[in-house]
Amino acid sequence: MANTSTINSPLAGKVAWITGGGSGIGLAGALELVKAGAHVVISGRTKATNDSAEKALKALGSAEAILLDVADKKAVKAAADSILAKHGRIDILVTSAGTNATERNFNVVTTDAWDEVVAINLSGLFYCVHAVLPAMRKQKDGLIINISSWAGRFASSLTGPAYNATKRAVIALTESINMEECTNGIRASSILPGEVATPILRKRPVPPSKEREAEMTQAEDLGQAILFIATMPPRTCVNELIIAPTRNQFYIGRLETPKK
Repeated sequence: MANTSTINSPLAGKVAWITGGGSGIGLAGALELVKAGAHVVISGRTKATNDSAEKALKALGSAEAILLDVADKKAVKAAADSILAKHGRIDILVTSAGTNATERNFNVVTTDAWDEVVAINLSGLFYCVHAVLPAMRKQKDGLIINISSWAGRFASSLTGPAYNATKRAVIALTESINMEECTNGIRASSILPGEVATPILRKRPVPPSKEREAEMTQAEDLGQAILFIATMPPRTCVNELIIAPTRNQFYIGRLETPKK
């Protein structure tokens, strides 16, 4: 049950849907939006992760979790329709579901691995945006926050071609939303994080040490960035936000890259 102290909070009465909301950046954003008074629906592919996140969110406010693979276009549409039927609106969409291949560079990446990254990072994101736009148009209001990446602006061999390509495409898709939907009161933001200490790091060919992770931007920092965008007035659009560690390893040159 929602905390009564959230009635006068900045997002009171808002409904937010966060994909990939069971862990990492998605969960960090969900925690901040719940504390700000929104009802938050998280979705993810893993029941145990969803259940744990849902428990943490419900301790702070109003939340629920649904199982969803964003690569399944019919399931995405059904999920959006279910949220709308239950709550009557979707005010905020945060597309945080994402993946990368472990063997990711051209000399080792498979076509199947490419297809999986594209299906989740790009097609899945598009399916979610496509599913919420009609309701947002009807409301004449809506916010879409797409989690891109530093790699979407500055391609790197560390992240590999599939991740680089999909995350750059997310920026273009976000710009397209703003061009076509701004007159409907809909705004979209791309967040481009540098290295963030989240579970996706375990997919790297050479996972970073705990010491390296401590130097990175933390998931809760991205949660604050999501909250900042979500609480801006409807007249203002944060088109793009780049956020990276102060000790940015892309500058320093200490990135752990796979051996050729």
